[in-house]
Amino acid sequence: MDRLQYEVSVKEQNLSEKAPNLAVLAEYKEKTDLFIQRTNELEDVTLHRNKARQFLEEVRQQRLSEFLDGYSIITHKLKEMYQMLTLGGDAELELVDSLDPFSEGIVFSVRPPKKSWKNISNLSGGEKTLSSLALVFALHYYKPSPLFVMDEIDAALDFKNVSIVGNYIKDRTKNAQFIIISLRSNMFELADHLIGIFKTWDCTKSVTINPKAYGKNSRPTSQLLYFVIPYTERTEII
Repeated sequence: MDRLQYEVSVKEQNLSEKAPNLAVLAEYKEKTDLFIQRTNELEDVTLHRNKARQFLEEVRQQRLSEFLDGYSIITHKLKEMYQMLTLGGDAELELVDSLDPFSEGIVFSVRPPKKSWKNISNLSGGEKTLSSLALVFALHYYKPSPLFVMDEIDAALDFKNVSIVGNYIKDRTKNAQFIIISLRSNMFELADHLIGIFKTWDCTKSVTINPKAYGKNSRPTSQLLYFVIPYTERTEII
């Protein structure tokens, strides 16, 4: 009998030691709520991330589409401009990587009249000038700029090409204003206004002339051309 009572007391003690900890249930509920909260936050962040990725991809596709559209227009116009300026040459813009045009850039090649294709870096001074102007005019056609400032763009050109460039600016770019620094008479004689800069008694002075006031056959234009003539000791106004 004593033995049975002892065993009962041992069992009761073991049961009391193994009594469930009800505080664990509260902790479990707290952890479960925190897990649900973190899961919802993760889903929300993932949703925003996916939207950002989609927006980024749409922007990339839009950038590529607009770039290729502009590239096509500028390339076509460049050919036309270069052929007009050189009376028969050809020019080409070529993507180094057509699959990713933003990674490697663009190669600018031209074929001067009666010559082979060359990279623009291998051209003479006059050929580089005509090529660069053709590209500038093509870019202006695609996205017009209101004002251009050009510093002696005719320095490396012969008389014929100076006249071609000057008359093109005069007749074909009436939606822009040009300020051109030049020492070539067949360039600045086309101007609407002439501004001469010269030095007198260690001071810089300027004089402005309206060629229309002196030319009998001058005609008004809708554009405004200023040709700035840098004066030296041997430079004279005609």
